[in-house]
Amino acid sequence: MRRGLVATAVLTAVTVVGCDDGPRPDLVVKGTPPATAYSGPLHVPTARLDGSGPRALRLASGAAGRALECDGEIFDGSGPDGWSVSDGGATPEEGLALYFDMGQPEQPDHGYRAERTEADRVLYSYDVGGRTKVAVVVAKDQKDRPGWGPETNASCDPAELPASFTDTTDWEIWTDRRGRRVPVTRVSSTPGSEHCGWQSAHFLTLDDRMYARDPDGVLGRDGLLRAPYRAKVRMPADAHDTGYHFAGRRLWLTDARTTVYVRTTAGVEAWPLLKKGVGCD
Repeated sequence: MRRGLVATAVLTAVTVVGCDDGPRPDLVVKGTPPATAYSGPLHVPTARLDGSGPRALRLASGAAGRALECDGEIFDGSGPDGWSVSDGGATPEEGLALYFDMGQPEQPDHGYRAERTEADRVLYSYDVGGRTKVAVVVAKDQKDRPGWGPETNASCDPAELPASFTDTTDWEIWTDRRGRRVPVTRVSSTPGSEHCGWQSAHFLTLDDRMYARDPDGVLGRDGLLRAPYRAKVRMPADAHDTGYHFAGRRLWLTDARTTVYVRTTAGVEAWPLLKKGVGCD
């Protein structure tokens, strides 16, 4: 999942399919075929590049990345995934369940449709509005990996997934002034991790910068902020409303971008920039 040390510490994975009881009954559904099904090859050689940009993700995710129908860029993707001799499933559906059990991705854990079926591979898609937002290719009897298991996977930005799913995760999906969900690669927020002792804090990522609300001073105490968090400030004269809002918070910016200003019903808060490379084990 995206992206950076703090995000890794703050976000928690969703626990999904458990292998002890087999695949959940609604893991794969019949669904409605899309207007245009994926017609490309199910086996596409993968490659690994440094970084996690769209090109690197597309190369790493093979056929699964090609099968996506994102509104924006690919968000996540990888493959091939390995499994041990005893892990492989007896059916393609068990191979899909193994993907969730092994990786526990922050993706919907039910409602997939078999979009393409071949003798040794099956493409499963999770569709929103008839467009593929998560794709998983499972393969049979790969080298040193008997049975069915995940080969490649890819997903669109979490903002393109239903609110009924993202509301169960730590992703906080902001909306713009027209009520459209904003990609988390643009702006997102998440509560602080209890594991790190940051549960009183709140993080906001805007483009490639991360800011924080720190009412109890847990981040400031550890020297993680570039400036103090301020609970009540005047809105700067040169600040402008981005139109982005979430749960009663509205995001304002100045050109300096060293601080973001969050307007609430109680007033205006100043969330300072975090130092780079912040994280906890």
